[in-house]
Amino acid sequence: MEYVTLNTGAKMPMEGFGVFRVPDKAECEEMVYQAIRIGYRLIDTAAVYTNEDAVGKAVSRAIKDGICTRKDLFITSKLWVQDMASYETAKQGIENSLKKSGLDYFDLYLEHQALNDYFSAWRAMEDAFHEGKLKAIGVSNFYPNILTNFCETVKVIPAVNQIELHPYYTQEAALETMKYYHVVPEAWAPLGGGRYNPFEDADIQAMAAAHHKSVGQVLLRWGVQRGTVVIPKSTHLERIQENFEIWDFTLSEEEMKQLSALDMGYSGTRAKHFDPEFVRGCFAQNIHG
Repeated sequence: MEYVTLNTGAKMPMEGFGVFRVPDKAECEEMVYQAIRIGYRLIDTAAVYTNEDAVGKAVSRAIKDGICTRKDLFITSKLWVQDMASYETAKQGIENSLKKSGLDYFDLYLEHQALNDYFSAWRAMEDAFHEGKLKAIGVSNFYPNILTNFCETVKVIPAVNQIELHPYYTQEAALETMKYYHVVPEAWAPLGGGRYNPFEDADIQAMAAAHHKSVGQVLLRWGVQRGTVVIPKSTHLERIQENFEIWDFTLSEEEMKQLSALDMGYSGTRAKHFDPEFVRGCFAQNIHG
């Protein structure tokens, strides 16, 4: 495993395990437990995923079974849009996340979208950061103009910006902006989010075969070689294991360029952040039941 240093000085694993759309509590807990057993140390959840509690239980199990210590792990969660209405709602949202997870602190906590009163919410996160409840704070889905305005305004610069990143959506401008402000890029949907059929691409298959690796491993390797943290998600044990085995080979400069040339310049996933209907849907999504 390789690590990247955040602007807090903390070391963040460059590969983690994501639990997006794993609402079944028992399944999520077991998959996270198995991921930790395999060697993952970064686990990425969110309030809106409704499985912070399952992640917390898996962490407790792993520690109890002697697989790791809490300090070995890097647990991330995210504040949802509804809890970003004000300083007070954000403060309560942070407390809700901690309570649900059963954890004393998060290693990283993100604003999930650049929506609602995200500046007031950030002030609550800054206070929780200074109190030690959040060891690092960051953002998610903040595009270059938004991130620039944000970094020029807030007191604590985000440690991480988690955005959609894969060969079909390389987001060069976003990476340049993050580099300018020393914000670490983290990729959600690093395998393409199931929208681009990379596993059926003959050229990528040939590249994978040349390295005796799978297509998925090649895509993840492309991500980390760009300096990006990747958080693949799977509920299949063999794929969770496979995704972790990306640290024993290197893509050539030509192979990196070949993959980057697949860039379409836009997102093909369901997360249409520039679509007013998508934005309204975020506000309507009730995570508190």
